[in-house]
Amino acid sequence: MAVRPKDTWYVSFEDKFLRPRKRAFARATETFRSEFEAKEFARKKLADNQSVSAGTLNPHQPKRVISSAQLIVWLEEP
Repeated sequence: MAVRPKDTWYVSFEDKFLRPRKRAFARATETFRSEFEAKEFARKKLADNQSVSAGTLNPHQPKRVISSAQLIVWLEEP
């Protein structure tokens, strides 16, 4: 994952195409400049996969971590 200088949000998801043979699962991460972009991407990934999480990258403040269980609520926030 190459972090671009202005990116402040990430979305992490289980990627079926990255599954190595010796591991149970593999995750991929995309970074975004805005929360809106991260939410749009998370919506698309959630349609394919239940294991999606998101949050802010360091050193962005306030720090936010959105677990898979909290994702639906976060997507409905304005």
